[in-house]
Amino acid sequence: MAVRIDLNISLDGFATTTDQTPEKPFGEDWMRLVSAYAATRTMRERVFKDGTGAGTTGVDDDYAQAYFANVGAEIMGAGMFGLHNFPDDPDWRGWWGDEPPFRVPVFVLTHKPRPSIEMAGGTVFHFIDTTPADALRQAIGVADGKDVRVGGGASVARAYLKAGLVDRLHVAIAPILLGRGICLWDDLRGLETGYAVKTETAPSGTIHLTFHR
Repeated sequence: MAVRIDLNISLDGFATTTDQTPEKPFGEDWMRLVSAYAATRTMRERVFKDGTGAGTTGVDDDYAQAYFANVGAEIMGAGMFGLHNFPDDPDWRGWWGDEPPFRVPVFVLTHKPRPSIEMAGGTVFHFIDTTPADALRQAIGVADGKDVRVGGGASVARAYLKAGLVDRLHVAIAPILLGRGICLWDDLRGLETGYAVKTETAPSGTIHLTFHR
């Protein structure tokens, strides 16, 4: 069992975008950040429900497949679920659709717990107000010996990295500059200590950087 993080970041280290509007809730920068991943066959099938077999293969798709492999539970922040959009709507079921791509128990860190939501495909969202370490303990308890993935957002990922709780960090560095947002690397000086580090560059220009304990 390993605790894993997989994130997309820009060349200048930002894992979030800041150009969202009510008309474009993700903004244009988000698709620039994740375009290589979103174009892969695996992501098109798993996230966008495209069963045609379309999509890129190769290095980016290899990492996309690894993203979903051997995961028994997920941890994410309230923003990644979508609670910040509708914080007071008890019927809001997140922005992942009726059949989210996780297919495992997902623990959502929030200061406003609510009843669990069972979705199609095996995803169950549990909303908990607790520490990162306790959320990890709960996730390990239901992961059935498989990996626990800390899905994000950037602040949640950084909290787990600062606490030394992560066995494997993979970042897909998109060849773009954002200039603002939440920087993954803030307050993580010397993170590479204790990890083996490797890089691999995909034809898309994405640099896959992996820290493995």
